[in-house]
Amino acid sequence: MIFRTAVEHAKKHPGLIPQFFFICLGMGSASMYLIRLAKGPHVTWNKTNNPEPWNKLDPTYQYKFVAITTDYKNLKKDGPEF
Repeated sequence: MIFRTAVEHAKKHPGLIPQFFFICLGMGSASMYLIRLAKGPHVTWNKTNNPEPWNKLDPTYQYKFVAITTDYKNLKKDGPEF
């Protein structure tokens, strides 16, 4: 019903088409980013099988979405193994 109303408004006012496009694009991008965050190494969904998943990551794992100055390939793990 909402989609039908949006299409009717877009037919009457063609200037709304870019606005609908960018609203949908922003909502889709935000949803994809939230899904990416939920699947990250610092989120624990099942505490019985793997209570601390961040301890099993390789030190060369890139944590940030964009790493400009850090070269993760040359890092070495300084801490003890748990």
